[in-house]
Amino acid sequence: QVQLVESGGGLVQAGGSLRLSCAASGIIFSIGTMAWYRQAPGKQRVMVARITSGGTTYADSVKGRFTISSGSAKNTVSLQMNSLKLEDTAVYYCNFRVGTSPPTWGQGTQVTVSS
Repeated sequence: QVQLVESGGGLVQAGGSLRLSCAASGIIFSIGTMAWYRQAPGKQRVMVARITSGGTTYADSVKGRFTISSGSAKNTVSLQMNSLKLEDTAVYYCNFRVGTSPPTWGQGTQVTVSS
């Protein structure tokens, strides 16, 4: 059974940094896609960044500020968020998917950016 557990969210001032981590179990990391999504109040959940064995992809809104990477621990993925803006405030979710199979979601972690 696939399980994803996010950590690292919190409250930060605009311009600051946070690092999110996603610990995965029950998966073969290299055969799928790990991604971070976020959902702001009243808005749809959108992809922020994803990583596969072939590389990384970012939403335009976070390019140059966020970096997704495989963690030092096995089956972990991190999201380094720098130069945070008020509009980055959202619940951030880790996601794992293999091909067209239904994705697995973590429980989410709140990121709040204050002025």
